[in-house]
Amino acid sequence: MIPNPVTVPTDTDLALHWRERDSFVLLDSEFGSGEHFFAAWQAWRDDPQRPRQLHYLALLPQLAALHDLQQAAERFPEWQAMYAELCSAWPPAVPGFHRIFLQHEQLVLTLMIGDGAACLRQIVAKVDAFQMLGRSWKAWPVAALGTLGKLAAQHATLDICGLEAAARKQLQQAGFVFENDVDNRSESDTHSIISCARFAPRFTARSAAAIIHGDRRAIIIGAGLAGSAACQRLVQRGWSVDLIESHAVPAQQASGNIAGIFMPVLSRDDNPGSRLSRSAYLFALQAWRRLGGIGTTFTGAACGVLQIARDAEHANGQQQLAAFWRYPADYAQWLDQAAASHLAGCPVSDGGWYFPAAGWVQPRSLCQAMLDDCISRQQTQRLQTHFGRHAALLERKQDSWLIRDQHGTEIASAPVVILANACDALQFPQAEDLPLTAIRGQITYIKAGQVPAIAPVICGEAYLTPAYEGLCSAGASYDKDMQQTLRQDSQDDNLTRLANILPGWQAGALPLAGRVGFRCVASDRLPLVGALPDKTGACAVREAKLKDLARFPGLYSLLGYASRGLIWAPLAAELLVSQLNGEPLPIEADLAAALDPARFLLKKQRRSEPPGR
Repeated sequence: MIPNPVTVPTDTDLALHWRERDSFVLLDSEFGSGEHFFAAWQAWRDDPQRPRQLHYLALLPQLAALHDLQQAAERFPEWQAMYAELCSAWPPAVPGFHRIFLQHEQLVLTLMIGDGAACLRQIVAKVDAFQMLGRSWKAWPVAALGTLGKLAAQHATLDICGLEAAARKQLQQAGFVFENDVDNRSESDTHSIISCARFAPRFTARSAAAIIHGDRRAIIIGAGLAGSAACQRLVQRGWSVDLIESHAVPAQQASGNIAGIFMPVLSRDDNPGSRLSRSAYLFALQAWRRLGGIGTTFTGAACGVLQIARDAEHANGQQQLAAFWRYPADYAQWLDQAAASHLAGCPVSDGGWYFPAAGWVQPRSLCQAMLDDCISRQQTQRLQTHFGRHAALLERKQDSWLIRDQHGTEIASAPVVILANACDALQFPQAEDLPLTAIRGQITYIKAGQVPAIAPVICGEAYLTPAYEGLCSAGASYDKDMQQTLRQDSQDDNLTRLANILPGWQAGALPLAGRVGFRCVASDRLPLVGALPDKTGACAVREAKLKDLARFPGLYSLLGYASRGLIWAPLAAELLVSQLNGEPLPIEADLAAALDPARFLLKKQRRSEPPGR
């Protein structure tokens, strides 16, 4: 139902607050069917003095159906084009934070699906305007309203409907000063009184301020998936970037395989790893659509991925998981053995998960597409590449970092350096303590016709991609040695595991063919995204948290993507660039903390603390 138009913020209400601003952040406590969002979008679009970027953060217990959005849009003809653009980027109905880019990425919608009070605690942002015009916030614990004060930017405004005494007191304690109340009652709603407040706390709590870099120049070391994605996101935000790569062309190490598969990870307890993989997977799909699309701008196919259960016990557990979570069909479907075999186009060993939007991508072509996008969007030359140059020395001089090659010759200097060069980052003293390991992975190439002609990617204990240029990729080994040449025992292992999920198929005598790459894996199997810790820095806090640890100024990492670089790269780059620009984060606070490179130092310090301290 469309609310009384007076409750929808007018262009005048918003314009008086956001004009002459570079960026503006608005938090809506009740997205509903999108009426408030469409109204704010229209006001922003029609204001010639609008901020360059509008971040719209919206809470909703479950994702609205496209039909509901359509009904809302049909009431206002001027919303039709906006509705069509939003629908094209609408995510599957799964919990978590979903970042959607609209209007050439100048309007950023972040949908936060789940319990409103819980989601509120997971937001990392400085909010300029709070709109709490629905009823859902009344189900929150009153104490949750205190979180608004922690999120509020200087002089933030608050519009709240149906405010009662206890909630008003809590908001006042959080630092909000109320002005006049607006009686917005209509014939159908006799309780809609909007209270207006401004954030003006009597005391300002001391906290470590986020470092926002005014000098938007950065050096990225490494031109694989991690580095190329970081280039693309930084240049899109107006940064100037120097990209340093020791090879003559991009994506020559772990990103150099013919085909890599992309898919999410599922778990019964929806642990942080699963939540992160879901966010990364869905964000990657959206990022690739904006880039031009799989199979169009870069090589690959969204042909679906079929993940076969290991055995009957595993299959039973996955069936229980499917019954528990009831994922939407456009995200994940559980298929029994007969249905899985029919979909695969050949017999498979058991039932499995089908991810219809997943598939395979040639990483090298994706890296090139991201770098090409940097050039195509430039009005001025913002990306400078230094291929065939080895970054051997990282020096801090005054307020900048200086990169030299192995001969001592300067390559580039900038206030910000991002290490995106996998385990090679360990050569720098600033990163030498990071718990990263190079894990050997050998992929086997099989000529088309020597394996079943599958429709989707098939994976499980091994994987097999559909043929590309006459070759299918199978693998991959997980070896702990550093041999760079192909080995027969690794190929035999790949083929044996593949045969286990393709009953009736035998590899026979295949020639030794494939590629060896080295995954960069952290000790907890999660990436390292963010500011690098300085173990020699002082920490004045007795029981330190991540935010209290000393960091190297302007030194960041995008490392440890392991076997999932395809989906990690876009989200990790977006997360890091949001941190650099002081923008709302695209994921929950606890997930961002799970990726913080300082997490290992914090654990080490806590283990070393004497008992009873």
